[in-house]
Amino acid sequence: MRRRMRIATLIAALTAASAASADTVDVNGVKRSYTAQLPAKRPAPLVIVLHGKTQRGADMVTRTAWPQVAKREGLAVVFPDGLNNAWADARTKAGPALRGPPVGTDDVAFIARLVEKLVADGTADAKRVYVAGVSNGGAMAMTMACARADLFAAAASVIMNLNDEAAVTCHPSRPLPMLLMNGTEDPLVPYEGGRGSSYFAAEGFWSTDETLAFWRRLNGCETDDAGITDMPDAAPADQSTVTRISSRCPAGHDVVLYRINHGGHRMPGFAPDARFPKVARNLLGAQNGDIDGAETIWTFFSRFP
Repeated sequence: MRRRMRIATLIAALTAASAASADTVDVNGVKRSYTAQLPAKRPAPLVIVLHGKTQRGADMVTRTAWPQVAKREGLAVVFPDGLNNAWADARTKAGPALRGPPVGTDDVAFIARLVEKLVADGTADAKRVYVAGVSNGGAMAMTMACARADLFAAAASVIMNLNDEAAVTCHPSRPLPMLLMNGTEDPLVPYEGGRGSSYFAAEGFWSTDETLAFWRRLNGCETDDAGITDMPDAAPADQSTVTRISSRCPAGHDVVLYRINHGGHRMPGFAPDARFPKVARNLLGAQNGDIDGAETIWTFFSRFP
């Protein structure tokens, strides 16, 4: 049964991906590219999906379930491309071997321009716009929540923690529901903070607990956990499990963490998130198959119109 579901997920994603189209938008005189999958019925909820460093938007189309979710739910999903395959989030220090975007890149303006364009042309419902990102894209999603909370109904960050630099510049105009999803054995963004074990890791990360506490404070939540739920181990072969940690927050200010126990620097999913899964496991750790990242994030987003 589970094998059939994985195959169906992959086929649906590839079918939906074929309907996606590439386009560009001018941002401060720079032509920026993105891929969009748009529904027939509009205005629709809009999800901005941000790739990780070294990736492009097209990788999120083929290696996540977002196209499938979008097709089923009638969503508009946009997959922007970072310059140099990276995002200019609020952090300024990358890992030692990973260059960032060109100096002066304004990705806050780029993503805001995309949202404003799609709202103005009637594609997106301004009250149902969301942003989600993986790794460097997760840092950029948090940067957008800090800098342009007015544009979004909720945000999600996968395999990323804050650092001092990102936190000190974070002043949202209003509380924004936030979902975090981090692996406890991530070699790039360590769950416990500091510097990861990978050569490509940067220094100075906060722990996931500190990052969770930060968003709870911003959203006016209580400091302790509201509930801790161990989710079914539906894919025991992946040697990882998922624990959902909720928060006591004012209505509409929710903060939730999906802790991927023994998970690596990987987005959980029912299909592989990398072209060479064995190589990815050796370099980045285990990918959890108990939940699907895109499905889980959309379930969270859909509660906040």
